[in-house]
Amino acid sequence: MSPPVGEFIGTGLLILLGNGVVAGALLRHSKAHGAGWMAITTGWAFAVFVGVMSVAVVSGAHLNPAVTLSFAALGIFPWTQVPGYLAAQLAGAAVGAVLVWLTYFPHWASTPEADLKRAAFCTSPAIRSFPSNLLAEAVGTFVLIFGILAMKGASMKPLDGSVVPLDLGALGALPVAVLVWGIGLSLGGPTGYAINPARDLGPRLVYALLPVAGKGRADWAYAWIPVIGPILGGLLAASIYAALGRF
Repeated sequence: MSPPVGEFIGTGLLILLGNGVVAGALLRHSKAHGAGWMAITTGWAFAVFVGVMSVAVVSGAHLNPAVTLSFAALGIFPWTQVPGYLAAQLAGAAVGAVLVWLTYFPHWASTPEADLKRAAFCTSPAIRSFPSNLLAEAVGTFVLIFGILAMKGASMKPLDGSVVPLDLGALGALPVAVLVWGIGLSLGGPTGYAINPARDLGPRLVYALLPVAGKGRADWAYAWIPVIGPILGGLLAASIYAALGRF
């Protein structure tokens, strides 16, 4: 299995389980309906664990363009592999969203609120204020990238210009999942914490294209926030981590 294929599979699992818990909590007649924010943040943490655990030895389990770009900016991941990783992450996220749509297929028509249906695919702000929303996504992603670098920085070395060995097995993936859980609980309220451009953009594209029963607009006016915010936050985290002399 090639590294981009690993990224495709890992990101697909991430979105299948992550957006799956959102759909279960929000869609009518789901047995998990009304489960709430704790269930959603916990489900996303488990989704990260499964995605990372599944493909860490194949691709390093970036599963996030903000991670890939930050590693490349630090010189611990080759820029030549960045396009393949980004494409695989976006495609995997889109396929994961399609699988969520199919899994909950009868529930879309049973849920009248169009905003809840879109929320099972992509994020939206609790209070729409683009500067504040952008900051929230940047801050959340800063914590994510800085935390990952702090956990794994000592062992990350280029592997013949190919894959960054993060040494993430089943137990090694657990701290990353806990990190994402903490970000969701503490910083996810303003925007739903995309903290991952592929996680939001891929499913948003799918939502716009699929015949989701009773769906509303895809809200493209907001779509740039969960793309640009995480990239800015990730690059800032990488810059500060490097300035501290960790690389």
